[in-house]
Amino acid sequence: MKFLNLSFLLLSLFLLSCNSTSQSVSNTSENTNKMNTEKMIADGFTKGLIVTSKEEGDCPITIKVDGKDGAYYLDPINLEDTFKKEGEKVWFKFGGLRMMNRCVKANPISIIEIQKRAE
Repeated sequence: MKFLNLSFLLLSLFLLSCNSTSQSVSNTSENTNKMNTEKMIADGFTKGLIVTSKEEGDCPITIKVDGKDGAYYLDPINLEDTFKKEGEKVWFKFGGLRMMNRCVKANPISIIEIQKRAE
């Protein structure tokens, strides 16, 4: 009887310790993503999402940025083909351009630096 009680106690401790480890790994991953985001923003990058469109008069490819006042779109004139995928998450640096808009919803930009975003 004592052996069963001891076995049950050890098994319970083992299961509890496994559960707490998975939470630690999850929290560590979230902290790493948050630190990476803060570092990228501090380095001058902007978080964006590639959006494609086939509507007439619309830019075929834009980058959606979630700003303080809501989402807005940018029209990259020099986006590499490897990034022209719907839903591609990116970090990018850009410069504004003083040229006429190619579509109504987005302002033209020149990509200075771009990379895929993991999160």
